[in-house]
Amino acid sequence: MDISFNKLLKNFILTVVVVLLICIVTVIVIDPFFHYHKPLPGLKAVLTDKEYQCIGTIKNFDYDALIVGSSVCENYNNNWFDEKFDCKSIKAVRSYGATADLCNFIDEAYKDHDLKYVFYNIDPTSLAAKPYLTFEETGCPMYLYDSNPLNDIEYLLNKDVLIEKIPYMITKSFIGDYDEGNSFNWGQWKEFHADMVTGLYIRSHSVKEMKDKDFYEEECSANIEMIETIVSKHPETKFYFFYPPYSFVWWDGVYRDGDLNAYINNMKNCTSCLKAYENVEFYNFITDEEVVTDLDNYMDVLHFSPDINQRIVEKLGSDEYVIDSDNIADMADDMYSFAMRVQDELIVPYVDIIKVQPSEDEDS
Repeated sequence: MDISFNKLLKNFILTVVVVLLICIVTVIVIDPFFHYHKPLPGLKAVLTDKEYQCIGTIKNFDYDALIVGSSVCENYNNNWFDEKFDCKSIKAVRSYGATADLCNFIDEAYKDHDLKYVFYNIDPTSLAAKPYLTFEETGCPMYLYDSNPLNDIEYLLNKDVLIEKIPYMITKSFIGDYDEGNSFNWGQWKEFHADMVTGLYIRSHSVKEMKDKDFYEEECSANIEMIETIVSKHPETKFYFFYPPYSFVWWDGVYRDGDLNAYINNMKNCTSCLKAYENVEFYNFITDEEVVTDLDNYMDVLHFSPDINQRIVEKLGSDEYVIDSDNIADMADDMYSFAMRVQDELIVPYVDIIKVQPSEDEDS
């Protein structure tokens, strides 16, 4: 009886060990988060989970250009950049575009890659954000970000990876017409029209006191310094920086929150600093009226359609939106004038249909 039980126990343990080893080997070989290697021949780079996959692609893929920025960058097709600039690009994106996170991605890329280009979308909000890494506090799987192989077990024996991610990657590789250039793309499942913007925007019930233009100076200076450090260390790389075309409704919110002067000053200081480097070109799409005044281009006050992403790529390298050292002051003046036009004209037809945030008196 004891001998039979011991034999059964040994067989059970052996079976468990074999099953676990099969799971581990399967994850390492297929590697849907690209933690260990780029896709095997025959498998596509199916990229849909940026928090889990972005860092792996930066470490292990073959490329010589980065598309850097927040969620507004996710709807670029990498092929647009590749064809126009004769490069091989991947995305280095974070939902909120925190400067420290994005600079961390760029630094990681330089460890094993020579970069011809960095295409960097600078969100105005990122210049005013706290200048520290946000990976852990925003719930990123740190076992994929750190260099500790011991906690890889969270990936190697992950139920969701085994029963969802691996089958999905294999299916997308062999069935359908998945486009690897549309990495992390979300625009194909969204609707873009004015009703979406006005329905989601909640307008402040009153205009707050305007902050001093240097209100975010400490945060802004630290964020600029992180970007400047990378630019100065890599004169061999051409950096294309650009401000994205948020809808005019975003300007209304910035004005009513009292951030207008400070945000404009942040962008002015950032542009002035980075434009001092010969390997930098800077473009301003944030007051591109053809785009930002047409709410049918947007799904909310920030996020524009993939057609606008393609337009931005087409305009990079042209003189139409370029910022020279001589016209930085004009850029700032144009931003302020546009924000005032929003208040006096552009937002007026929508005031009656936009939701208004209750005042403190109404809340009580």
